[in-house]
Amino acid sequence: MAKRFYVTTPIYYVNGAPHIGTALTTAVCDFERRYRAMRGEPAWFLTGTDENATKVTEAAEAAGQAPMPFVDAMSDRFRQEWKTLRIEYDDFIRTTEPRHAKVVQAIFERLRERGYVYQDKYEGWYDVGSEAFVKESDVVDGKSPDGNPVRWVSEDNWFFRLSAFGEPLLKHIEDNPGFLRPDTRRNEVISFIKQGLRDMCITRHNTGWGIPVPGDDTKVIYVWFDALINYLSATGWPDGDWESLWPADVHWMAKEIFTRFHATLWPAVLMAADLPLPKTVIAHGWFTFSGEKISKSKGGLITPQGLADEIVAASQCDPEIAIDVVRYALAAFLPYEGDKDFSVEEVERRYNSDLANDLGNALNRSLAMSHKFAGGVVPDAPIEADVESAIANSKRAYEAALENFRWDQAVDIAIDLIRFLNKYIDTRAPWALAKSGDPSLPNVLRSMLLTLRTAEGLLRPIMPYACDEIARQLGVDPLRDFSAIGEIATLPAGTTLATPKPIFPRIEMKQEPKPEPVVKPESKPEPKPEPPATPEVAELIGIEEFARMQLRIGRVLEAEPLEGSDRLLKLQVIIGEERRQIVAGIRASYAPLDLVGRQVVVVVNLKPAKLRGVESQGMLLAATDDEGKAILLQPDRETSEGAKVK
Repeated sequence: MAKRFYVTTPIYYVNGAPHIGTALTTAVCDFERRYRAMRGEPAWFLTGTDENATKVTEAAEAAGQAPMPFVDAMSDRFRQEWKTLRIEYDDFIRTTEPRHAKVVQAIFERLRERGYVYQDKYEGWYDVGSEAFVKESDVVDGKSPDGNPVRWVSEDNWFFRLSAFGEPLLKHIEDNPGFLRPDTRRNEVISFIKQGLRDMCITRHNTGWGIPVPGDDTKVIYVWFDALINYLSATGWPDGDWESLWPADVHWMAKEIFTRFHATLWPAVLMAADLPLPKTVIAHGWFTFSGEKISKSKGGLITPQGLADEIVAASQCDPEIAIDVVRYALAAFLPYEGDKDFSVEEVERRYNSDLANDLGNALNRSLAMSHKFAGGVVPDAPIEADVESAIANSKRAYEAALENFRWDQAVDIAIDLIRFLNKYIDTRAPWALAKSGDPSLPNVLRSMLLTLRTAEGLLRPIMPYACDEIARQLGVDPLRDFSAIGEIATLPAGTTLATPKPIFPRIEMKQEPKPEPVVKPESKPEPKPEPPATPEVAELIGIEEFARMQLRIGRVLEAEPLEGSDRLLKLQVIIGEERRQIVAGIRASYAPLDLVGRQVVVVVNLKPAKLRGVESQGMLLAATDDEGKAILLQPDRETSEGAKVK
């Protein structure tokens, strides 16, 4: 079988539940697999759980369970969470599986035969929390560099001759610039190796949990030596078609397990076993909460499902869309180099700006105007040159970002294309082209729709469900071929467009209360000047009375003169997910075509009234000029339909 693109997460400890940090790494690998599939590259995605650790047995004991039932239940929790998040892995490996134990023991035996594993006595400190041996010089106040308590261990063990691989590792890193990413952490690894590598204890006393050392049942294999081999175990090595997967194309992980283990120990073990090294090993930063690293031991962690529930509660969006919003946030906030603070509030802000305001509005506007000016079908017209250029540039930039595995940049590129579209709509003003009979109107409309089709393709690895809905509203099948993205053939002329339906209802952000001004006791207020004369106000009202009026942003989908009146227009206005009919006395100021696609301010809790026998379900806000003509109020920049006016 031909070589597949092989992408892996680390395998996750089962001493605690999955959370937004573990979801980050897993989602990124899922994006990668979907992207490769769109490019026609056969891909294979591995994830799983690490179950042989000392701290797992302690967690099971604390839960009042035997280790195996405990790890069975915890492993299932990871599977369920990944299913919820639409993670499509090809293999889920557990280190308690016989297939893994068989390969670990075979690697151990091979290294022992080659002289890279030997027996000696270990005496020193051990960090159970990180499952790591710690140098005495690194122990401060009874804690390891990771901040965990350490224990003194003294026992006969087996050691791996890691010290033999310092120079070979440095040479491989130098000869393969893309091997370790990002560069900042690559440099940390080089510095770590140059300080001198020590031989590593790779077994522990057998307490009944773990993979026994071949030929020595008094010992089990150290969890980190055991766990790293999972990437090879999943290929079926040394039997079968294992070379169709190995070497791995990319290992993804968080930074804390990078330098000592994935960038040093793991490649050294492979060198000792005379096996190829993975092509790329990437360590992203941490999500932090108010500056603190995610920690299972501290509790209160954000879970993917919990975050999706928050988004549904705040926006009233489809729960399936909320899952895609979580996936989008993981890509957008990917801390590729440094760490990044993560909060529900920040996710909601990004949801509003990128998805509700930019993507959602672009889709609603484009479809509404295509229904009004092109009969609800894709016009048969060429794409305008500046749109063709923007689409091609976005696609190239997106590919370049993903050559470097920068999903955060890929998200920005896709959304920047949508922002270009919104500016393009404002500049080309299809409503004005329709009013003047400009022959370029069909070109503009099809250009708008193809830009949306392109964004659907670029966002598909990240938001598959939402992109299916965008494709449905565009009247086409989902775009799954990356090479076709941006091609006019993906949006055939004559395609019937669906009625626009908002996908991302706007979230009303909570306003932080303003602090009361502090007045020093000894200070005296300055005398106030006499206020200038002001026009008399007929009647003052309190804020409570004003708050009874509910004002929302709407968008005009249709406008026509009301039969029998030279003053009234009948409008169809979309407000959030609701469509309303409003009759407004603005015919003297606005032609119907000038209004289509325009955002307006609507009083939404006004009792319906009948004007000339036609029901009006709201009122538009407008000022008047010196001649008494209406001047409609509108936001000074685009926002989502249904946004509250305060």
